[in-house]
Amino acid sequence: MGGTRTHKPLYTADQRKRRDASRWTLVQGILAPVQLLICLVSAVLVIRYLSTGDGYGLATASVVVKTVALYTIMITGAIWEKEVFGQYLFAESFFWEDVISFGVIALHTIYIVALFAGSMGPTDLMILALIAYIAYFVNAGQFLWKLRMARLGGTLEAAA
Repeated sequence: MGGTRTHKPLYTADQRKRRDASRWTLVQGILAPVQLLICLVSAVLVIRYLSTGDGYGLATASVVVKTVALYTIMITGAIWEKEVFGQYLFAESFFWEDVISFGVIALHTIYIVALFAGSMGPTDLMILALIAYIAYFVNAGQFLWKLRMARLGGTLEAAA
């Protein structure tokens, strides 16, 4: 049995206007797929290192680049949230996405600190990177779901 559930829209009319007028919407729209591509390439390099023992330097550099991309999209995303919702983070419409984003940032930051402190070996660092990437993919899935809901106007088809 299918039914329709209506959820609160992601944006009020005013928020939608601010979103559409914000230059940060375009910035996010560009950075999100770029970060995804960086992550996919990096994940391949990390897995290659873990599988073969080759390419540690390249894998490490790719994780650092991914981390910089993550910080960039998080900062610009906070600015976007401020323009659209009036607060830098944890706006009601994106609260849980922001919560998970902080977990993703924490994992990436732990990687960077451990790398530069020399407190973890190469294999452990690469495993940590993969854990961070799994968290990132979960978070990206949350955002894709929200984009889909925004396009559907907040209506979900539910299979009951």
